[in-house]
Amino acid sequence: MSQFLPSLNALRAFDATARTLSVSRAAEQLHVTHGAVSRQIRQLEQQLDVTLFQREGRGLKLTPDGEQLCAVTSQAFDQLTQVCTQLKRRAEDAPLVLGCPGSFLARWFIPRLGTLQSECPTLAVHLTASEEAQWPLGSTVDAALRFAEPPWPDDAEVIDLAPELMGPVLKPELLAGVGHDDPSALYQLPLLHTQSRAEAWPIWFEQMGLDQQRIRRDQVFEHLNYMLEAALVGLGVAIAPAYLVEEDLRTGRLVAPWGFVETRARLGLWLPKGRQDRRTDALARWLRASLGRLDLEPVQFAVQL
Repeated sequence: MSQFLPSLNALRAFDATARTLSVSRAAEQLHVTHGAVSRQIRQLEQQLDVTLFQREGRGLKLTPDGEQLCAVTSQAFDQLTQVCTQLKRRAEDAPLVLGCPGSFLARWFIPRLGTLQSECPTLAVHLTASEEAQWPLGSTVDAALRFAEPPWPDDAEVIDLAPELMGPVLKPELLAGVGHDDPSALYQLPLLHTQSRAEAWPIWFEQMGLDQQRIRRDQVFEHLNYMLEAALVGLGVAIAPAYLVEEDLRTGRLVAPWGFVETRARLGLWLPKGRQDRRTDALARWLRASLGRLDLEPVQFAVQL
């Protein structure tokens, strides 16, 4: 039998879907439509005469054949990306490519980009949205901002920047008729959730001494940005990191009457081992200083979890 290699586009669509176990997220990463990814995967399955994915609840699961192919495509595409990027990049003279979660990029970093350019004029940073730390670091990004709980993995160097501060925020009008001082008022209000931090409400309820069995699941959003937009139009109470709602609280679009709690997660600047340099040191110093300017009143912190 002659050697056979399927379309690289089909293999790329499969690899992105296998990494995320979501056709939608794969389509976002590849900047194509949901239908285009689905067609590429169907074409690949027909060409190989195997089934690569199976449904599991609302998500996807790799079949044994899919796992076998994923082990190869993941390594191959990572190596190709890393080598091609290294050939194109000119080390210190090139901008630092920084991956950020989309919500942090839109709500915190971009509004401060002018300040970064003013305070660090010699530091060139290229920002790219990334819901998770792209791995391996050093391939498509030089560094990544990520909220995660220690301990850190052995193959990464993490510069600790700040704690994660999480709390309920809502439109002021929703407070009418409920207790402003008692967080148990949340039992009466619609609660908004995000898939990326399903544990956020339980963490906050536990630290505030509230009954977790009474957490309402009125609306769940795929992205934190969507949840915050829902809170801004008064659909319910969002649970959000303080850094992302600072401006909304300062302008009165949202209020946080019950404060924020410190979770186990830390915001870190993630780098490949041995890749810390003057650019990342300068960026880390600026990030620490900027994050330290957080000023929310009133803010009452519960005991750290």
